[in-house]
Formats: sequence, C-alpha cells, structure tokens
Amino acid sequence: MTAGEGVIALVALGWLVFINMLTYATFARDKEAAERGDWRVPERTLLLMAAAGGSIGAIVARQHLRHKTRKQPFVTILFLIAAAQAVFLGALIDSGFRGRIVQSILEALA
Repeated sequence: MTAGEGVIALVALGWLVFINMLTYATFARDKEAAERGDWRVPERTLLLMAAAGGSIGAIVARQHLRHKTRKQPFVTILFLIAAAQAVFLGALIDSGFRGRIVQSILEALA
C-alpha cells in the first residue's frame, strides 16, 4: 500500500466511523420523537444516511433501540443497501470476487 492509498484508507475509515455514529444518533433521536409525538426524521433521510455508509449504525440502532423493526418497505430497503455495500466492499478487497460478480451479472443479462 502506498502512502496515498494509506491516506485514502484512513479518510474512508474516518468517514465510516462518523457516518455510522451519526446514523445511530439520528435513529435514537427519531425513536425519542416517536415516543413523544414530536416531529420525526423522514424515512428517506434515514435510508440516505445508511446509503452514505451508515448501514451498520442503522442496523445496530434498529436492534438496540427496537426502532423501525417491522416497518416495510423500510426494513427491506435498508437490508438491500447493506447487502449492496457488502458486495461493493468484497469487490474492493478481493479482485477474484469482483470478477465472479461481474461474470454473474453478465450471465444474468445474457
């Protein structure tokens, strides 16, 4: 790994820590608002935060806070976001995995 790649990896890690903490806090704020009957955080905002890298924070918040656990299609979309991020991460880490994914997509389209 070059120095430049190391900096990029460090920035990416910092972003992931930040966005996951912010996502968890936003879920907590929404849960409190729901209990008080106050203004709620739109589901679109929560899903955008998950898509921006906060899917782990969102999933942990759902379980820990018992918030948005049965809400559909929210739950399905959240897990699709997390699955897409897992595939993307796998492709970044393992070039062989990336090749198998591309091959599978091409076969599905044929």
